[in-house]
Amino acid sequence: MANAGERGRPIAPLVLSPQERAYLERQVRRHRVARSLSERCRAILRCADGLPSKSVAAELGLHEHTVGKWRRRFLKDRCDGLLDEARPGRPRTINDDQVAEVIERTLRTTPPDATHWSIRSMAAETGFSHTTIRRMWTAFGLQPHRSQTFKLSSDPLFVDKVRDIVGLYLSPPNRALVLVLSIDEKSQIQALDREQPVLPMMPGVPERRTHSYVRHGTTSLFAALDVASGFVIGKCYKRHRAIEFLKFLKEIDAQVPEGIDVHIVMDNYATHKTPKIKAWLARRPHYHVHFTPTSASWINQVERWFAELTRKQIQRGVHTSVRQLEADIRTFIDLHNRHPKPFKWTKSADQILASVKRFCHKAQQTLCGEL
Repeated sequence: MANAGERGRPIAPLVLSPQERAYLERQVRRHRVARSLSERCRAILRCADGLPSKSVAAELGLHEHTVGKWRRRFLKDRCDGLLDEARPGRPRTINDDQVAEVIERTLRTTPPDATHWSIRSMAAETGFSHTTIRRMWTAFGLQPHRSQTFKLSSDPLFVDKVRDIVGLYLSPPNRALVLVLSIDEKSQIQALDREQPVLPMMPGVPERRTHSYVRHGTTSLFAALDVASGFVIGKCYKRHRAIEFLKFLKEIDAQVPEGIDVHIVMDNYATHKTPKIKAWLARRPHYHVHFTPTSASWINQVERWFAELTRKQIQRGVHTSVRQLEADIRTFIDLHNRHPKPFKWTKSADQILASVKRFCHKAQQTLCGEL
């Protein structure tokens, strides 16, 4: 007998099935599980190893009676016995059907005087308090005040172009002999000056500026991002035409080392496809052009760099002339190139296409539901 020669009450053996052991070990490893549940699972695992309650208690820093309690609970109800029992309290005043009705109304209807529900308008409509509506929406992840925009590409070669460009980002033909440049233009950058001086930030007070402004002209920035190193070649021009784009290509050609292939990723803008541009590229067979799909500028990595330029320099900048604006842009490029850092492309073409497929499927379901 297992308990022969031992004094005290006999202890029932605790044997775990493979599923139960896997569940307990998973709860012990989880970082966000309640500490009390983690301790109970750890105690049951040690008891299943054949240790008596006193030894488990000394090892885990628990009381012997606590270990015995959860051992008995586990033997009676298995894994469910380790969970806390429902505590007495105020009974629910809102049942599941009422919650489902609020969620259904939030998703399927709109108020007569607005395009979306607010917490207080839904509270007035249903008769619940605004804090109750807030808890319901939070539990189901609903945020009617937020909206996002989207645009699906109608390019018939969308799949082929995505595979071509993403493959170029993730596995260039030969890193030592190939230069991948992401090229685009940020046109109509405005040199804006506020009508009144900007009030600087102070403790407890953010920077303040007038909403009205004085416009002192615009400039167009042509930029090429080296995908591998993050180095940027940038040039500002007064206008945005094929002539300026050809000048920029010559600027790139002057800085690119000889004897390497240059892969250019750019969009389908008309200035990129004029006869002069095509002739210039045809005379240079080591230049390979990869056009992005229509309405898919997100696949062009230089757009990410443009976002950094806008956020850090242009959005809150104050410029009294185009010359000052262009000087700040050149300074930003120079400082960026001192310590260039490439953007990391993480998604494969298959992952992107699968995401687009899921989105199209949801859009189709929504359209069919409306019809």
